[in-house]
Amino acid sequence: MHYVVGRSTEVLDALPVAARDRAAVSRLPPWRGEEYAAARTLLRALLRELGEDLEGGAVAADPGGRPYLPDRPDLGVSLSHSSGWVAAAVGRDRDVGVDVQIPSHASGRLLRLCCSPADAEALAGLPEARRRREFAWIFTVQEACVKAVGRGLSGRPWSVPVAAGQQAGEWGPVSWCAPRGGAQVPVGCAWNVRLPEVS
Repeated sequence: MHYVVGRSTEVLDALPVAARDRAAVSRLPPWRGEEYAAARTLLRALLRELGEDLEGGAVAADPGGRPYLPDRPDLGVSLSHSSGWVAAAVGRDRDVGVDVQIPSHASGRLLRLCCSPADAEALAGLPEARRRREFAWIFTVQEACVKAVGRGLSGRPWSVPVAAGQQAGEWGPVSWCAPRGGAQVPVGCAWNVRLPEVS
């Protein structure tokens, strides 16, 4: 699995937006359009870097909103955005999930929902800024995992067990990591090897 994270404005200043993405943006509210264009532009740049240039091909979404490449079913892709940050991920012959989160307030109720009782208590005792950041690391992994199985919020991300400070793990058939080293913003990555279809 390969992933990349960047600020929306920096991505759009540095890279060309594909014509089909620009056309789609014209139908969206301005705040959503920027993140939409930046995430897809970042994905296209990552694909070029990996030698898989789409050459303007479609980045589609299934009815649940999960992105896919109609012309490249062998590649799993995932996109994320949060308050001016975007992330994109690609995996060969695997489904992938990526999530980026700007740390925000994590209430005691949210901590209890998403964390083990011991972690919720430990996080609640941290200073606000650190609690926000640590919780964001946990939730990015939880979101990435359910994205890797194609479920998003309907997959109940809060049920994915991630311990405070944990940097890698597994959730059923999904492997995940929280690449903390030098990251400017919390990001979680997950991948799930596709099983061959039985006919």
